[in-house]
Amino acid sequence: MKKRRNVVLTAGLLASLLLAGCGGSGAAGTEGVDSSVSQNADGSKSTVSEGGLDTTYYIKFVDDEPDTTDVHCTTDYYTVGMNIFDRLVEVKPNEDGTSELVPSLAESVAVSSDGLTYTFQLKEGIQYSNGAALTSDDVLYTFTRLLTYDKSKNSDFVDQILGAEELMEGTADTLAGFEVIDDYNFTVTLKEPYAAFLACLSTPSVSIYDRETTEEAGADFGLVPEKTVGTGPFVFEEWTLGSQIVLSKNENYWDGAPDLDGIVIKFVPDAETQRMMYESGELDILDLDNAASQISYFLDNPDYSEQIHSGPRVGVYYYSFNQNIEPFSDVRVRKALQMAIDRQAILDALYSGKGQLENGIFPHGLIGYNAELPQIEYNPEKAKELLAEAGYPDGFSMEIAETTDADATTVQRDEILQAMLGEIGVTVDIKQYDSASFYDIRATGELPMYSSNWSADFNDPDNFIYTFFGTEENSKKRSFNYYNEDVIARVAKARSIVDEDERIKEYQELEKIAIQDDAAWIPLFSKEHLFIVNPRVQNFTVSWNGWSGNYYKNMSIAK
Repeated sequence: MKKRRNVVLTAGLLASLLLAGCGGSGAAGTEGVDSSVSQNADGSKSTVSEGGLDTTYYIKFVDDEPDTTDVHCTTDYYTVGMNIFDRLVEVKPNEDGTSELVPSLAESVAVSSDGLTYTFQLKEGIQYSNGAALTSDDVLYTFTRLLTYDKSKNSDFVDQILGAEELMEGTADTLAGFEVIDDYNFTVTLKEPYAAFLACLSTPSVSIYDRETTEEAGADFGLVPEKTVGTGPFVFEEWTLGSQIVLSKNENYWDGAPDLDGIVIKFVPDAETQRMMYESGELDILDLDNAASQISYFLDNPDYSEQIHSGPRVGVYYYSFNQNIEPFSDVRVRKALQMAIDRQAILDALYSGKGQLENGIFPHGLIGYNAELPQIEYNPEKAKELLAEAGYPDGFSMEIAETTDADATTVQRDEILQAMLGEIGVTVDIKQYDSASFYDIRATGELPMYSSNWSADFNDPDNFIYTFFGTEENSKKRSFNYYNEDVIARVAKARSIVDEDERIKEYQELEKIAIQDDAAWIPLFSKEHLFIVNPRVQNFTVSWNGWSGNYYKNMSIAK
């Protein structure tokens, strides 16, 4: 799963990661320390810590410190990339909770009737923050880099293009499916129809880079601010290692300069410290994903009722079933466990009820979400009846796996589940594995039940259902071992359905079969993404995504 992770890095460890990651150098120093030790990668002094920038009109918030801001080379850290780069298309959330794909750098996109060829027209006159012009060749360069750069982690978003496999294997020098017509027009031909292709292009990982400046930057791209250039509404101003990243507004942004002067992203791992910084005015925005222990503090305090903002976290929490482990080969047992869990009680206990129950694979906010999917009922008595029908009137013993470094809510969730299943006679042993063993065993298909979550990499149901049930191998490597061959074949075939209504209908039918008829795993809920926002911040919106991070272009500060 590609998702945000909360990681506490020491300055020394981060420095080693920077050297080993997508680039080779970074900034050093920390705000509040003698400015003589704060310098950028090229040796120049940090302007912010010396007072060179007036950050009065900068939004300030906390995020994890990235190992790189090169979004081709990370599956975790997107906030900077979302704001200094642009994509060909973007996701637009609607007021009714739905979402859609809209052009961004692209003026228009036309898809051939067979679903194979995409014809793009770029907006004319767009420039990178260094003045270089955006052209079709930059898009070709971006796609080629994603497929061939040895540090790239996101080739899967464009590997459906004709010739991508040959380019990655080194048997071809050019991407056969990409044709540059002129500076503003190009076509992309896929090896087979793939309806989610445009959604893939909306991810931060497929941000468009300038060929000349990116190649010139080499290993410094994504690490050295002045060498990391994009077309986005903000410019990468400074990275002070262990302290903060600063973005300043792009005065020449093609879609109009932001009202906001800039952004200061601080690195503060301790949740209580984040809360105190917010209360003292040192932070404008507090993302409660990064401070989950403080959710109740803010929700229970009426003084903050007008400062709470939320939007759907486009992802689903679930418990797996390993159908190779008895008695989970029996669908009656799997359905019994679905019914034995009070999912709303778990959501209330762990996340103050801030979320929605999910009854399938596709969560709220995702294209293809089915509001008509029947509710999975909480009914312990019916669960006992099903167990008795399956030959387990007195229940059975089972194991739930978790990692030794599991976060507190995972441990609490497993303990709550343990108690709930005990009510129907099922004895649960919670066993911890070190992370390496956990994932190694899971990949062999032999891990017992475990809880996990999947957040959207891109806004399409394919990202969920194919990941879980698109091939027998996909099911095995997550230790589901779901072998409804008809469903697996139909999921794979659905990827190439050209008619959108037909495709979504097929996905929704397959979702019901897999999760409700076959009870392949236990869907729990999706969380609300909660923020506490200082009233001085205007036009704050929670961006559509399954990861973390927001677009800040339309926000401003009351002056």
